[in-house]
Amino acid sequence: MSLKLQFSEPALSKPSLLLNIAIIFIMSQYIKTPLGRFRLIAFLEGLSYLLLAFTMVLKYKYAMPLPNRIVGMAHGVLFVAYVFLLIQVSLEYQWKFKKIVLAFLASMIPFGTFYADKKIY
Repeated sequence: MSLKLQFSEPALSKPSLLLNIAIIFIMSQYIKTPLGRFRLIAFLEGLSYLLLAFTMVLKYKYAMPLPNRIVGMAHGVLFVAYVFLLIQVSLEYQWKFKKIVLAFLASMIPFGTFYADKKIY
């Protein structure tokens, strides 16, 4: 009596591949223009801000400082990139001072960059 093992492809392999291709295509469209790069970094910065709030709970309530250190560093780098790209976009697209200030303030408020993406840019 022999035991035959059969291995098959995971059920999600083909849809997952299509999803990855779609994500790569969408991201490639974002990074072609300064405004697209700014919007992408704004999204990532806003996401890191929300993750930072979650990791603060882990750090102070459950004494787990490592996730906070990692997310905090990523958030800091993304915030600096956000400010530099904000300066670049505001000069290239000749944004008014009010729009620049609103975009900067959006990075200081949780969910602010998501709101700004829909209303300001």
